[in-house]
Amino acid sequence: MRGFELSYNEEMNEIHIPVLLSSTIEYLAPKPGESYLDLTAGYGGHADKILEVTQDYNAAVLNDRDQNAIDYLNAKYQKKKPNLLHNDFYSTALQLVENNKKFDIILADFGVSSPQLDKEERGFSFSKPARLDMRMDQSQELDAWRVINKWRESELTDIFVRYGEEKPGRAKMLAREIVTHRPIDTTTELAELIRHKSPFSHTHPATKIFQAVRIVVNDELGEIERTLPLLPKLLNPGGRVGIISFHSLEDRLVKDYFKEASDKGIESELKILTKKPIVADAAELVNNPRARSAKLRVAVKL
Repeated sequence: MRGFELSYNEEMNEIHIPVLLSSTIEYLAPKPGESYLDLTAGYGGHADKILEVTQDYNAAVLNDRDQNAIDYLNAKYQKKKPNLLHNDFYSTALQLVENNKKFDIILADFGVSSPQLDKEERGFSFSKPARLDMRMDQSQELDAWRVINKWRESELTDIFVRYGEEKPGRAKMLAREIVTHRPIDTTTELAELIRHKSPFSHTHPATKIFQAVRIVVNDELGEIERTLPLLPKLLNPGGRVGIISFHSLEDRLVKDYFKEASDKGIESELKILTKKPIVADAAELVNNPRARSAKLRVAVKL
């Protein structure tokens, strides 16, 4: 643990820049004494600022499915200890509902954290060679290598269309190329294969394929769909929930659920506070280019 503490001290302020931080604080409006649930705490960027206001560390629950993040948070909060949980956010939300827990503030940030992207051995990025991995929870069996090397061409085509939002013809062509060139072991091998079969683009042509594989490996959309209906059950009256998404598939699920939960007349569970999603301004994009696709939606429990 000592080696990790040294790393923590050195990287404390640089390891991860939380996106849409000022807007998140503005809309969630934390107050002293309020209870806080962070379903995707990561490296504590948002939690830091919220807990500075609430000061109720004992009632706070910080959850993450990445063991590295939990180790980091354990080192970070050595004196004032929030409750740290290592689990996927659906399982944690379900457990808390079953235990009848309620919170004044809930936050879920569905993005991949900077340390996950920057650590090449995690296999999320194609900027440096690494084994195809992409697991947020590294204890699970399914990884990107298994998807790329073991799944059928038809299955790859389907996920490239459904989760990568590729056109069917291009998805089928790329799936065929992948199957033909197996085994594909590294992120850069896969990215180069896709690039050679793609027209020039300002964004890397492998971006959508990597997104699709990552979503499948981590069951990202399924987990969001299962979690959203639990959120009102976890909120006190007047409690606020904020959700940060990073691509249209996630944002659509959040938008549709918020609308459904707020359009039931006297039986409505939520009131939407953000009619349009909040996005990063120019100043934030200069300091944190990864915020360019982030969208924040916030609702309050009625």
